[in-house]
Amino acid sequence: MFGLIAAGIAGVSGVIGHIKSRHFVGQKLRYTSIVEKPMLGVWVGVGATVLAAPVVAVIPIIGAGTAIAIGAGIGTGVALGVKDSREPPKLLDD
Repeated sequence: MFGLIAAGIAGVSGVIGHIKSRHFVGQKLRYTSIVEKPMLGVWVGVGATVLAAPVVAVIPIIGAGTAIAIGAGIGTGVALGVKDSREPPKLLDD
């Protein structure tokens, strides 16, 4: 029972991390030079996993899988946000 709850929490946190980071990188970091780094998504994903590990270790229901899901979600969101920032902005008429 707790395994199913933990998997749901991991999945939801990974998806939310992906959506929020993709939007942030695509909109807020569009004009910065940091988005030109090719390994940015990997480094941010690893950093998010390392930062999330102590937080999820305190909560008894969730564990390392949740930290990995958060890191993977944020890392892929950053990578796709970088891709979105390279494309020209779309006009309302398109």
